[in-house]
Amino acid sequence: MGDEEEPHRSRTVLELLIRERRQTFEEFAEFATDFARDCGEPGTLSGRHVKRLASGRGDGGKPLGRPQQATVRLLERIFGVKIDELLSPPRERATFTDGEVEFRALLRTSARIDGAVLQLLRDQLNATRRLDRQLGAILAHDEVVTKIAQVSRLMGHSVMPTTRGELAALLSELRTLAGWQALDLGNVSQSWQHYEHGKSAAKEPANRAFEAHTSAGQAFVLLDIGDSAAAVDLMATVRRNAERTTGRLVRSWLAAAHGETLAADGQRSASLRAFDHAATLLPDGPTQGDGPYLALDSVHLGRWRGHALARVGEPEAIDVLTDALDRLDPTFVRAETALRVDLATAFVAMREREQAYVHIGRAQALAADIGSARQHRRLERLKARVGSR
Repeated sequence: MGDEEEPHRSRTVLELLIRERRQTFEEFAEFATDFARDCGEPGTLSGRHVKRLASGRGDGGKPLGRPQQATVRLLERIFGVKIDELLSPPRERATFTDGEVEFRALLRTSARIDGAVLQLLRDQLNATRRLDRQLGAILAHDEVVTKIAQVSRLMGHSVMPTTRGELAALLSELRTLAGWQALDLGNVSQSWQHYEHGKSAAKEPANRAFEAHTSAGQAFVLLDIGDSAAAVDLMATVRRNAERTTGRLVRSWLAAAHGETLAADGQRSASLRAFDHAATLLPDGPTQGDGPYLALDSVHLGRWRGHALARVGEPEAIDVLTDALDRLDPTFVRAETALRVDLATAFVAMREREQAYVHIGRAQALAADIGSARQHRRLERLKARVGSR
């Protein structure tokens, strides 16, 4: 810290905590100014003022009077420590309990999160998504659960509102991915809880799209346990709440998800109307914006529509699904697995057993590779139908 780094014992807890953050007094003053702006606090600090507070002495070595109330509030919010303790001589580190030491360390770690760290965490999530879609939850689920624990701890000890909001959005995305993975692995209760925790995290960012996205995930849990009516009601509510607060891509995705629940409930016409609406909302080019990650384009919307058509027994499903399969990115292995189950379902409805078995065989191999209990169950039910005809 320049002339502030001569070896000596910290004179106050405030000085000790600033040193533990590896900041100079000037750097901490700059941080505090940014914090005050983000939190709406009126207090301000200069480097000179911080140095006086940290030393516990005023100009000329005079005793330091109590700081202004705005300064008190600002420092207490940053450190989570009362001003009297901040301005008192530090205790020996040995007198801190293990819990205190860990707590203070987590506060310091979370305070060091900047834009570069946040981008690194996002990049790690994107890399995990790639592993998940290509190799399956059987490989990637544990990694996501580990990352959830890491981001939860950082968020729980972050005091900067902007950083906390970014971490909350990331946590919502992780929980949503974990929810979908758990569902694919056949753990419906665990999936529901991931989505439930994801909704809680999603309430913190100033972006309703995250909450809509993770809430919609619970509709697919309801479909898997056979409660299509509740899934329809949930998706109708989510779409209504998101109508004025989310962008076109999110609303397109929600309309398609609603269409799937309607098809599962046997509401053919309403389902197709939802998919038509999704198509009109779908942006022309790739776009994610600042909302949740959504793998939605004309190909994925086509396979979703084909899934709904296959559910209601429409012959058109075969052409729609075949087109989607031809255009599908080969790294979307789980998507291909589901798509082939849908194609087999459509061929069974048309009494074309030979074509159905081609896709059943391929889907079985893929489901085994990625550990998809969900698709395996669908295939077992489908094979029972083929055998009964």
